[in-house]
Amino acid sequence: MIGRARYLGAVLALLAAPVQAAEVYICWLGAGGYTMTGRMTFPDALMSAPIVTQDDVTSFRITGYFEERVIGKWDMADRTPQTSWLLRYQPRTAVFPLVGLDGLYQMWNANGDVTDCGVPGFGFNAGNGGQDFCIDNTFILSSSIEPDKPILGYAEPQLPGCTAPALLGKAP
Repeated sequence: MIGRARYLGAVLALLAAPVQAAEVYICWLGAGGYTMTGRMTFPDALMSAPIVTQDDVTSFRITGYFEERVIGKWDMADRTPQTSWLLRYQPRTAVFPLVGLDGLYQMWNANGDVTDCGVPGFGFNAGNGGQDFCIDNTFILSSSIEPDKPILGYAEPQLPGCTAPALLGKAP
């Protein structure tokens, strides 16, 4: 009986222990002086998974910049049922994949029209039409870059100008 109680106690202690989280930092270099940094976490056990999605992410936040001045922020903790939220990340290669049958690859508080980020609001979208910002429910065309430019994951926080070297990811 004592052995079983110790075993049960050990199991409960393991279950109560905090889960280690993998941290990935983002830096996106758009057109016209627009950039974005961000941070996301997900269970460390998924670092060897082929894909991590928005359903796996435990925290996610992005900050948009124009000429290195903050122009908007979004945190997944603020999402609602109406929020556009699609994320795909390949931890083995540290790349956010830019492929998909639906033509929408990443929707971080911005839909395919890049017009639903809220007022005030900020969002990012990457799809078959390009990668771009939404500010206050408005598509920022001048931020748009080609749809297939890789979005990489980094091991360390990045500067707003995206000038730090890639530490996790490498372009395919």
